[in-house]
Amino acid sequence: MAPKKTSRRRSKNPGGDFSPVRAGAVTIGPGSPLVLIAGPCVLESQTAALSLARELAAMAARLGAPLIFKASYDKANRTSLESFRGPGPEEGLAILARIKDRTGLPLLTDVHTAGEAEAAAAVVDVLQIPAFLCRQTDLLLAAASTGKAVNVKKGQFLAPGDVRYILEKVRSTGNRNVLITERGSTFGYHRLVVDFCSLPVIRSFGAPAVFDATHSVQAPGGEGGTSGGNREMVPYLARAAAAVGTDALFFEVHRRPEAAMSDGPNSIRPAVLEALWPDLVRIDRLARGGKA
Repeated sequence: MAPKKTSRRRSKNPGGDFSPVRAGAVTIGPGSPLVLIAGPCVLESQTAALSLARELAAMAARLGAPLIFKASYDKANRTSLESFRGPGPEEGLAILARIKDRTGLPLLTDVHTAGEAEAAAAVVDVLQIPAFLCRQTDLLLAAASTGKAVNVKKGQFLAPGDVRYILEKVRSTGNRNVLITERGSTFGYHRLVVDFCSLPVIRSFGAPAVFDATHSVQAPGGEGGTSGGNREMVPYLARAAAAVGTDALFFEVHRRPEAAMSDGPNSIRPAVLEALWPDLVRIDRLARGGKA
C-alpha cells in the first residue's frame, strides 16, 4: 500500500493576524480608509518642501484623505554620480522636523544604511527601505528595531511571494508595523511592468499593501544618466490598484515636474492628484463591497 500523502498546504495568512499599521495619527490597513502617501522624490529646499507639504495637507483636508508626507533627504541610488542626491541626513532631517512641526503631518523618508535608522526614527513616523535594498538584513533589522513603522519597497527583481521573507526579518524584532509597497517589476531594459496579483499576495502575508503609482511608470536609466518615465499612465495604474485592492497609494508629487531634481518624468502635479483622488476612493469603496 502506498504511503498516505500528507497535506503541505500553506496557511492563507502565514504572517499571522492582519494588524493595521500606525504612522503618527494615520492608520493603514483593515477597517481604515484609503491612505495617501505623497510628496517630492527628494528634498530640494526647505522652502519648496514646506510649501508643498502645506498644499498637500490642505488638499487632503478638502478630500478627507489621511495623508503621510514623503520626501527623501538622500537619494543614494541615483543612476549617475552627477545626479542630485539631496541635502543629506543632518540638514534633511532638520527640514523634515520643521515640516512636521509646522504641518502636524506624519512623515516618511528613506534610509539606506543601518546607521541612519535611529536618527531618522527620531524625526519621522515611517522608515522606508528602497527597493534595491529590500533584502538587506541588517538594514531591515535596524529599521524595525526603532519601533517605527517600516515601509519596504518590493524589489523590481523580486517575486511577490518572496516578500514573506522580508516580513519575517522585520517581525523577528517584535515590530509588526510593516508595509510592503509594489512599484513594478523589471521587464527588459529601461522597462517596468506591474503584476497586480502582487497586491493580494502581499495582503495574504498579513501586511497592508501600498501601491506606488508613480515609480511604476518609471523607465530606470531610460534617459542615459537619469531615469525616464511616463506620468500620463499614473492615473490608469492607480485606478487599477484601487480596483484590485490596496491599503494606501503612493505618489511622487512636484509643482513643476519638468524641473524636478529627481524623478520628474514620473512625478505628477498636485492638481492632477486632487482630481484623481475622488475616483480612487469610489473605486476603493466598490472593491471593499460598499457603494461608490
